[in-house]
Amino acid sequence: MTTEAELREIVEEPPQNIWDKDIARIDEHARTIIAHSPFVLLATSNSEGTCDVSPRGDPAGSVLVLNDHQLVLADRPGNHRVDSFRNVLDNPHVALLFIVPGMNETLRVNGRAALVSDAPFFDDLTVQGRRPRLALLVDVEELYMHCAKAFLRSSLWKPETWPDRKSLPSLGRIAKDHLGIKKMSVAAIDETLALDAEKNLY
Repeated sequence: MTTEAELREIVEEPPQNIWDKDIARIDEHARTIIAHSPFVLLATSNSEGTCDVSPRGDPAGSVLVLNDHQLVLADRPGNHRVDSFRNVLDNPHVALLFIVPGMNETLRVNGRAALVSDAPFFDDLTVQGRRPRLALLVDVEELYMHCAKAFLRSSLWKPETWPDRKSLPSLGRIAKDHLGIKKMSVAAIDETLALDAEKNLY
């Protein structure tokens, strides 16, 4: 399959109201969802089309809505790869998916982003006394709600469907195998990672 015409032979065109749900602005409902969302996925790509999706988490209400067409996400300490930011410098188009715990619907936002190192709103991005060094300013071009089907199919918010965490490898186990670490035990790596998360969260 190489054309949209071929695709539409299998998946029919949606009704007009599906296209019309894009309101291209941050209305009162979107503001409410953003204010209650502690977790957002940030999708970027470079000019060659190599993609990245980065999870962003903060206390609910930490994403600032500046006006009906702009919002801001703070950068927090991470692994220093800055994959998302390198992509934005190369290609400003971004996509955001706002998730609210217990809510099956999600808010999708697409737009153009700019990386900023200081602005008057930086004080409002402070968490636990730590002011961010960088933030992502997003000009909203598309905004619409996504239905609940993915969350209903996955039973994401039903704890009884969750796997036992002990049945999954720890990050220390994965890091030891992926990086070929010889001189540290899995327990020592896990302890180091846990300490880093505790000390360098903000």
